[in-house]
Amino acid sequence: MSTRKANLTGFNAQKFAAAAGQPSRDPWARNEAWRYTGPFTRGNRFRGAFPGFGIAVVAFAGYMVYEQVFLTSSHDAHGAAAEHH
Repeated sequence: MSTRKANLTGFNAQKFAAAAGQPSRDPWARNEAWRYTGPFTRGNRFRGAFPGFGIAVVAFAGYMVYEQVFLTSSHDAHGAAAEHH
């Protein structure tokens, strides 16, 4: 005599759990593929987050060079010994 009761409904919980696991193929993969290609890649999204940043860096560097070369103070020509205010 078996200690296990007969299942009258035919429902097997182990088979149900195995069948309800992860699907073998994602049905939405084709619809989500656009997020990872072309202009929507991680690198392109990061570049788009700071528009004009490259131009701003070049302009700032150019201004710094201009300031150091052409906008020198006349006090620098006297040297450190001549201190007058």
